[in-house]
Amino acid sequence: MPDDRLRVAVLGGGSFGTALASIAADNGAVVHQWLRDDELATEINRDHRNSRYLPDYAINPAVAASSEMHAVLAGADLVLVAIPSKAFREVVRQARPWLRPEQILVSTTKGIQEEGFKLMSRILEEETGFAHIGVLSGPNLASEVADKQLTATVIASDDPLTRARVQTALGCDYFRVYASNDRYGVELGGALKNIYAIAAGMAAALGMGENTRSMLMTRALAEMSRFAVDQGANPMTFLGLAGVGDLIVTCSSKLSRNYRVGYALGEGRTLDEAVEALGQVAEGVNTVRLVRDQARRDGVYMPLAEGLYQVLFEGVPARQMARLLMQGEQSSDVEFTLSREAVTQARRLEGQDDG
Repeated sequence: MPDDRLRVAVLGGGSFGTALASIAADNGAVVHQWLRDDELATEINRDHRNSRYLPDYAINPAVAASSEMHAVLAGADLVLVAIPSKAFREVVRQARPWLRPEQILVSTTKGIQEEGFKLMSRILEEETGFAHIGVLSGPNLASEVADKQLTATVIASDDPLTRARVQTALGCDYFRVYASNDRYGVELGGALKNIYAIAAGMAAALGMGENTRSMLMTRALAEMSRFAVDQGANPMTFLGLAGVGDLIVTCSSKLSRNYRVGYALGEGRTLDEAVEALGQVAEGVNTVRLVRDQARRDGVYMPLAEGLYQVLFEGVPARQMARLLMQGEQSSDVEFTLSREAVTQARRLEGQDDG
């Protein structure tokens, strides 16, 4: 009898890619996972473990791992690309000879390519020209997904088939998949929140209280949405899982790699020391620089990103940056109800009256 099960390929052997591969297999899909490391692929096939990234997680035995790209992609209906942003385009180019236009391609990577300030789904479009492209993003700490803790995510695409196929492949009793048609907003939210997780980690290391944490996350959300709208995203997207939801988890959890980098910086370590201690890629470090430079080019007011840039790349002490942020201009709370310009004009009039 023909096997009509959904066929899923996962490109990437990190923690999130591994968890997604196992979820899809739990849901009955035929799953193949590509890894660069042949020894790690052998370990997954033999022991059903990924000792490098999720050592305590029992991977569904039906997941077949391989370092051979063509073997993983052969016959796949859905391809999940879970590759760090720096290597994303390289891996997509490596995969291209075995990809087909009818396949659905979904990025799970929360990062930005420096050249051209491009998000990962844009790279998928440029390298393949395919129509079925989406983004998976949300408050999804891989270790908690692996522990089968209740989690929600967002599949964003203009293409209804992409949204429906991903919901079918990954939705289960502990991993709920919501849909969005604002691919750019969802993807940008996933990249931007990494910046503010670094700031939250710094604040925690400096002993700042809950009032500070609340202010930091709320102003981060305002800054994220301000930048995203300037880039063409829908501000309402940031009220959902890929915006405020992802921001909360990455700014509150010590499991977040970006939070841990920020904490080390708050303790007085250098950036190199913080990254070395982490031992993994923290996408937010590169994102701080890219977003700060883009905001400057576009004239978008982003004091948190600017302050973090000074700490990470110009040697400004974290505590000094925190004080400088409190000395910035006091403007509107929610800019989509009261504009910054209106507040600035009122303050000018107030200054004239005082005179």
